[in-house]
Amino acid sequence: MQRSLAALLALLFCFSCLPPPAYAQDRGERKTLLQLLFGKKPKKAAVEEIITPRQTRPRTRKRNPAANTTATAASQDQPQPVTKAENARKILVIGDFLANSLGDGLTAAFETSPNVVVENRNSVASGLVREDHYDWQAQLPTFIDEIKPAMVVIMIGANDRQQMAINGTREKFRTEAWLKEYEVRAAKLAAAVRSRNLPLLWVGLPAFQSPSMTADALQFNGMFRTQVERAGGEFIDVWDGFVDENGKFVITGSDVNGQQVRLRNSDGMNLTRAGRRKLAFYVEKSAKRLLGDTASPELVRLDASNLPELLDLPPAENNRIVRTPPISLIDPELDGGKELLGARAMPVMLDQSARRLLIEKGEMEAAPAGRIDDYRMK
Repeated sequence: MQRSLAALLALLFCFSCLPPPAYAQDRGERKTLLQLLFGKKPKKAAVEEIITPRQTRPRTRKRNPAANTTATAASQDQPQPVTKAENARKILVIGDFLANSLGDGLTAAFETSPNVVVENRNSVASGLVREDHYDWQAQLPTFIDEIKPAMVVIMIGANDRQQMAINGTREKFRTEAWLKEYEVRAAKLAAAVRSRNLPLLWVGLPAFQSPSMTADALQFNGMFRTQVERAGGEFIDVWDGFVDENGKFVITGSDVNGQQVRLRNSDGMNLTRAGRRKLAFYVEKSAKRLLGDTASPELVRLDASNLPELLDLPPAENNRIVRTPPISLIDPELDGGKELLGARAMPVMLDQSARRLLIEKGEMEAAPAGRIDDYRMK
């Protein structure tokens, strides 16, 4: 028995060493030991797959009708710009990169006003410190003569946190000499506008993401307010629009419609489109007040040519005016009467009530029998 088992195992070993059949080689299959002994497992009929090349026609993207409707409605809600009049009044905006954003916001604010044009003349890297880079004291009168604006809007100072050249020396930022010279330069810029008898709107700096920049912006705003109001201009404070209820810097806040939107870019300095529009909102109110009717075309003024027709009232039957004599305030009876309206005699009370007995005579009714305060002897 053992010899037969050994012979069987040797035979199986020889079969396993034989090369696979030709059809197996062609298909790349290898047989197992069980398949060699008991035969291969019947396979299902092969199904040939016909592979066709991809069609080259362009793919069409399925459209969403609701999205198209929403986009159309949004475009209809946007105010359509109008053609500006030849004699439109001009608002000159000057300053640094924040003033450039302010100019864009004011342009959007007055795009439906045909009689108002916003002239955005800014240098994004400018300020009051580096006069060697850009001298606003020399450029501003040139712009005024060229544009002939109805008012001037200034927003500057975000680039001025650096050394200043004073009389040939480099003075560090926020030293006493630096602050004194900076106030002088701000006063000169304001005087350049007021000397032309033009309204001046000086816009303060907003809060920044950097705490040190925010602290410096507060100090700048204090100097700007003092010098502008001294020159007869108007200081526009925008601080509350870009901080939360605790006075801290916010990137997301309310827009001009009260919706929560992103107001600042990731750098914590520049403004988004909604932020630019909100910044212009603070200036827009004062600008409309100074420009008057030309800034609000939607207001209709009634004059003799466009008054509505009045209805013809029937003539009065009696033209005599009935006058009521005045009532003297020192007359104790006022209208001459001695009694109140509807006054009548008080009813006669036959029985003495418990209240009258207690108030008038200080007496109390006897307690009913059986009550706790009944002390009568039984």
